[in-house]
Amino acid sequence: MNISVVIPLLNEEESLKELHDWIVSVMQSNSFSYEILFIDDGSTDNSWQVISQLAESNINVKGIRFLKNFGKSQALHAGFAQAKGNVVITMDADLQDNPDEIPELYKMITEDGYDLVSGWKKKRFDSVISKNLPSKLFNWAARRTSGVKLHDFNCGLKAYTNTVVKHIDVYGEMHRYIPVLAKNAGFTKIGEKVVKHQARKYGQTKFGMNRFINGFLDLITIWFVSRFGKRPMHLFGALGVVMFIIGFGFAFYLGLDKLFFNPTGRLITERPQFYIALSTMIIGSQLFIAGFLGELILRTKRQQQRYYIKEALNVEDSAQ
Repeated sequence: MNISVVIPLLNEEESLKELHDWIVSVMQSNSFSYEILFIDDGSTDNSWQVISQLAESNINVKGIRFLKNFGKSQALHAGFAQAKGNVVITMDADLQDNPDEIPELYKMITEDGYDLVSGWKKKRFDSVISKNLPSKLFNWAARRTSGVKLHDFNCGLKAYTNTVVKHIDVYGEMHRYIPVLAKNAGFTKIGEKVVKHQARKYGQTKFGMNRFINGFLDLITIWFVSRFGKRPMHLFGALGVVMFIIGFGFAFYLGLDKLFFNPTGRLITERPQFYIALSTMIIGSQLFIAGFLGELILRTKRQQQRYYIKEALNVEDSAQ
C-alpha cells in the first residue's frame, strides 16, 4: 500500500464527507493505493455516524472511536498503530490542510529520501494576536531547544515513512513534537515543505491560548526526557553533588573558624553561613535521592493503557 492517511478529529461532522471526497480524488488521480484512518477522539456530534457511512461506501476507509476525548496524541498513536502504508500522511479534519499537497509530500519521502517531512503554513489565515504571534514564539523556542530546524512544528500536515511511525511513541500532548521524537529515535533526515493553509470552513477551533502554555511546558519536558530520560541520576545526582559540596564547604569553614581562628566568637548557629550550609546539604541530599528514585522508576515502569476504544471499523485489534 502506498499511503495511509491518519486523521484525528473531534466534532467535525460537517467537514468529513468533503475531506473524504477530496482525498479520494487526489488518490485516484495519482493512482495511489491508500487507506484513510479516521480517529474519532470522543466526538459528541454525528462525526462517528458520518465515518460509518463513509466506511460502508468505501472499503479503504477505516475508523476508530474513543470512549471519550483522550487527546490528539493518543489519536495519532492509535492511527500509527494501524497504518499499513509505506508513507503515512497526517492531517487535521477541519479542511485547513490541503489534500492536494499529498503527492508532493509522498515524492519527498519516496524519492528524496526524507524520513519525515513537516508542513509549513507560511501564509496563515488565523488571528494574528491569538495564534500567529504566539505560534512564532513557540516555534522559535522549539527550534532553539530541540535543534530541529523547522518553521512550523504544530502543522498537522506531515508525511512519514512507515518505519518512523512504528518507532516513535506519541504520548501525553507530544504531537507537537513528533519531529523531535523522531530525531531522538535516530531519524535525522527531516525536511519541510511550504503548504497551503486554508481558512476554517465549518465549526470553531478546538484549541485555545492554553495550548501554547501547555506547548512550552511540553517543550521543557521533551528537552529533559531527550537529554536525561534514560539517565536521571546524571542530572539530579550532579546537582545534588554540587549542592552538597557547597554546603560541606561552608560547614568546613565554620568548623575551622570556630576551632582555630575565632573560638570565642559567635555561636555557629547564630551565623548565616550555618543555615546556608544546612540548607544546601539537605537540598543536595534530596536531589541525589530524586536521581535514585528516577533510576528505579525507569527500571520498573510498566506500559499503561492510555486510551479506550469504543468501536472500530475495518481495523485490527491493537495494543493501546
